[in-house]
Amino acid sequence: MEQLRLRDLQPGQKAVIRSLELPTGMRRRLCDMGLVENTPVECLGVSPGGDPKAFLIRGVAIALRGADSGQIRVERG
Repeated sequence: MEQLRLRDLQPGQKAVIRSLELPTGMRRRLCDMGLVENTPVECLGVSPGGDPKAFLIRGVAIALRGADSGQIRVERG
């Protein structure tokens, strides 16, 4: 199994959330949206400027900036 950061996923790649290393406010917001440990996630695409990236999480597309998605550890299997 390969461990990396959520921001490292490329469009079409899938992974599972392993940990969130975010400040409390942002962590709570993402948890409320369903981004919690052991949740499958897929990178849907990248904005033309390269940031943010869009991710499919529990059937919902969520755009996250690299600064935030860089603090989320995922595992690709």
